[in-house]
Amino acid sequence: MRTLRISTAVISALGVLTLSACGAAETGKKDEVGGDKTVKLTVPSWVGAQANTAVAAYILKKELGYTVKTQQMGEVLAWDALSKGDVDAIMEDWGHPKEEKQYVTTKKTVVKGGDLGVTGHIGWFVPKYFADKHPDVTDYKNLNKYAKEFKTGESGDKGEILEGSPDYVTNDDALIKNLKLDLKTNYSGSEAAQITAIKKYAKEQKPFLTYWWTPQWLNAQVDMVEVKLPEYKTGCDADPKKIACAYPNTPLQKYFNADFAKSGGKAAEFLKNFKWTTEQQNEVALMIAGEKMSPEAAAEKWVKANEATWKAWLPKK
Repeated sequence: MRTLRISTAVISALGVLTLSACGAAETGKKDEVGGDKTVKLTVPSWVGAQANTAVAAYILKKELGYTVKTQQMGEVLAWDALSKGDVDAIMEDWGHPKEEKQYVTTKKTVVKGGDLGVTGHIGWFVPKYFADKHPDVTDYKNLNKYAKEFKTGESGDKGEILEGSPDYVTNDDALIKNLKLDLKTNYSGSEAAQITAIKKYAKEQKPFLTYWWTPQWLNAQVDMVEVKLPEYKTGCDADPKKIACAYPNTPLQKYFNADFAKSGGKAAEFLKNFKWTTEQQNEVALMIAGEKMSPEAAAEKWVKANEATWKAWLPKK
């Protein structure tokens, strides 16, 4: 899940970030190769989160003299790696209650790293050009009326709801069942593949229904309207099998390995201070995905233009 969060070639090129720097500072962690102290960050699969890591890594490297290593991995796997100390920080988490209970509350191997400053929201969306012609489609109660409009070769006799990665936080199968909707989820496999499908539909002005989120950079290029699901109320999603309500608004959080938080020195202090806006995240994400810049080049451009913002994140001397 994944902030106004572009050629296919560019998207497919988005991969693992690997940033390194000469010199080292006190992190309490040692790289297995060469013995240099390092900061290890996980990179989720969506571009908004990649923007966080790119900027954090660039500043850690250029301003604080750290070696930074990054690894792209799924959300749940990242929690396990964080607990084991294989990575030091997750810079954007969309809410994983099970993992929080296991690693933060019970094992105490992971600690909260503070608010990222971006509020995420997941929902079901249709293109505005379709909603303009059929205004009632924006109420879930009318989705069965339009199910045939959303049918694809993968959805059989039901309407398709286009999904991204199966690793993303989603309640959609439960929602379909509990709200008695003639829909079927179809996982494209990744944010990149989902974006490719959405852009193709939009170019051809075809109707579609998709699991989607804000903030996300594509929202500035493809105008989509959210479908109103039953109102979210605290606890309505407590039982995964009985969920029949909308997704909540989620202030996105950072999480640190507990040992890193304690002995990570200036790196841990900096990452805790790292907090920016949705607009700032989208600015970097669009450079990476839309302007074909490498994550490091996008981070460098943003850092040079926003010194007043990131200077406040640096540890006090």
